[in-house]
Amino acid sequence: MNNESILKKKEFMKNHQFRSTSFVLALSLLLAACGGVEGTPVPEATSVPQALVIAEGTIRPVKASNLSFQARGLVELVNVEIGDRVREGEVLIRLANAGSAEAQVVSAQHAYDLLLRNESGDRARLWQAYMEAQKARAKAETKWEDLNQDNIEDRIEDAEEEVEDRQLDLKREQEDFGKYKDLSEEDDKRKNAEDDLETAQENLNESMRDLESILRERDEVRAAYDAALALEAEAKYQYEISLDGPNSEQLALAEAQLDAARDALDAYVITAPFDGIVAEVEVSEGEQIGPETRVVSVADTSSWIVETSDITELEVVDLYVGQNAVITLDALPEVRLEGSVLEISQAAFLQGGDVMYTVRIRVDQVDPRVRWGMTTEATFIEAEEN
Repeated sequence: MNNESILKKKEFMKNHQFRSTSFVLALSLLLAACGGVEGTPVPEATSVPQALVIAEGTIRPVKASNLSFQARGLVELVNVEIGDRVREGEVLIRLANAGSAEAQVVSAQHAYDLLLRNESGDRARLWQAYMEAQKARAKAETKWEDLNQDNIEDRIEDAEEEVEDRQLDLKREQEDFGKYKDLSEEDDKRKNAEDDLETAQENLNESMRDLESILRERDEVRAAYDAALALEAEAKYQYEISLDGPNSEQLALAEAQLDAARDALDAYVITAPFDGIVAEVEVSEGEQIGPETRVVSVADTSSWIVETSDITELEVVDLYVGQNAVITLDALPEVRLEGSVLEISQAAFLQGGDVMYTVRIRVDQVDPRVRWGMTTEATFIEAEEN
């Protein structure tokens, strides 16, 4: 229907409505004037809803999608027919060259899953190491606490005094030997002084070994305790950073590679974007197609919407969101649908030199014979005043 026909139809509808209203009003006045005639009932004037705007449009499901491949190829599988109900994610049509893309997805998924499993295993291992480090620290701590440090300190003091005494003895014997060192090695005085010097050195060495042994009794236990504390702290640190993912960068990379593989597969496989009904299938198996070809249409026919195509800038100002509308279809003139304005576009488009706006009407209930794309006529009704 061209613009001229649309304008003529709108003018006809408005004039017809005006004449109908005028006739009812005139009839009421005439009968009122004859009110003196007994037995003649006077009908009450009824309020007729005013049609502010009449618009052409088309009806479509609220959720509908025309799907195409993103790559060229040979259609290998058409898995649906017109009228089939499909679930979101269900494979509808695929190309023959989807196999390599599917293999990439499987490989990327395996790599990602492997990292996840390894991460989980590493975390469990690190937790076990942390627990073992706690046990070792507790054992070393107990040994340190059980150590009689006062006794050891007393023994250390005694051993240190012993070492000092032996050092004095050694010094004295060195001085004595100094008196005889120039004598002949066979001289008894020199030999006795030398033997006493050796004995003093041996006694000093023995006393120092005793001191070191006592010190080790304390220091070895303390060193073991300090080492256990350090190991526990490191084990705790390694476990805690594993909670944030020690392989977070690797996981992020693997996830990105998996997403890229899935995107590549999407170029060769079309899946249902939502639950709905297959409205159209435009290809068959063995056909060579590309991105310019629409291959399948899916619609959710549980809810519908009418989009107008000829509301002018002079008419749109009389419409508002929530306003009631009555809709008829050219193909089903006996069907009357009701709805309300869902939204009014804020941007205009030009049609035959006129400024037009699109109005979308939510349809309350749809006859099962209605099909996507049928032409409609919407009459916007002003609410009756009480």
